[in-house]
Amino acid sequence: MNVPLVDLAAQHLSVREEIERGMALLFESSAYVLGPEVAAFEREFADFQSVLHCVGVANGTDAIELLLRAHEIGSGDEVVIPANTFIATALAVVRSGARPVLADCDADHLLIDPSAVSSAVSARTRAILPVHLYGQIAPMEPLRQIASARGLVVLEDAAQAQGARRNGGMAGSFGEGAATSFYPGKNLGAYGDAGAVLTNSEALARRVRALRNYGGEAKYEHPLLGFNSRLDAIQAVVLRAKLRRLAGWNALRRAAAARYDALLAGVEQVVRPRTLAGNEHVWHLYVVRVPARDVVWKRLRDAGIGAAVHYPRPIHLEGAMQHFGYRAGDFPVAERAASEVLSLPMFPEITEQQQARVVESLKAALGESR
Repeated sequence: MNVPLVDLAAQHLSVREEIERGMALLFESSAYVLGPEVAAFEREFADFQSVLHCVGVANGTDAIELLLRAHEIGSGDEVVIPANTFIATALAVVRSGARPVLADCDADHLLIDPSAVSSAVSARTRAILPVHLYGQIAPMEPLRQIASARGLVVLEDAAQAQGARRNGGMAGSFGEGAATSFYPGKNLGAYGDAGAVLTNSEALARRVRALRNYGGEAKYEHPLLGFNSRLDAIQAVVLRAKLRRLAGWNALRRAAAARYDALLAGVEQVVRPRTLAGNEHVWHLYVVRVPARDVVWKRLRDAGIGAAVHYPRPIHLEGAMQHFGYRAGDFPVAERAASEVLSLPMFPEITEQQQARVVESLKAALGESR
């Protein structure tokens, strides 16, 4: 029995009829860009995330960039981000004109380390941009204290934490604004690229709406230097259908994570993921740490198990980041994690039998790697 990392085909079966009905209505209206479907999704997702405003954009990377530009963060400014994240976080900062300044992660949860953030802040720092990684929220309370003491903006990369909570607050509600992605494999995934900005600020929401639409909210009015980064109505139809099921899907992910925890208990070579106190995890990824990771990973793939690595190297060691002057050894926790992390198959529809197959294959791969 092969087990995929993510089974999008299985998910589609549960929403297919609703999406087909929505598409038929959309094709009749021909309102393909922005329009009523996008506006409805923005209202519904804002409600789900417990914020006042959602602005749909083309993808998650654009969402970060537009959030930074809406705060007029750019050339000469610095933005502190985690070393352990997907490179899109850094690229969006670079595209805004600002400099990404990296901070190491903590060894237990692999989330951005507030003490490292404090050390990374300089006179040029304008914002702290934590990433809610793997499905749980970063330690926002100390990060907000650092920002408040130094007059900085707190923004959130919430692409992996749709529906996650921390001490009762929802991902996307802790900072001045948040960015999220609806890439197909996310907890709430579109059928292509899509993203959004979340905020409780009406002024910020209006500015992002203008920036995403050539710099203005009205046609042929362009008060700002803007972009073409609008959420397609086709994706809004998909996202509305899936959003109605997201809370249930997240509950299934939590149940699957608990099963993995039980199946892996006592497997000495596997370090299971930990949930930061106060967090309600939504398990976008179930990330373990193992020795001889690349050997184990290959053996799992050979056995038909769709494991993956998030991420195989810290972003400061990517070629695109070389001109910022970082070197190997600068972020030892993130670097060690990059050599050990392994994402096991995780999706709402995963069965107990599939998970048992994954764990048995993992045990076999670990035994062979000794």
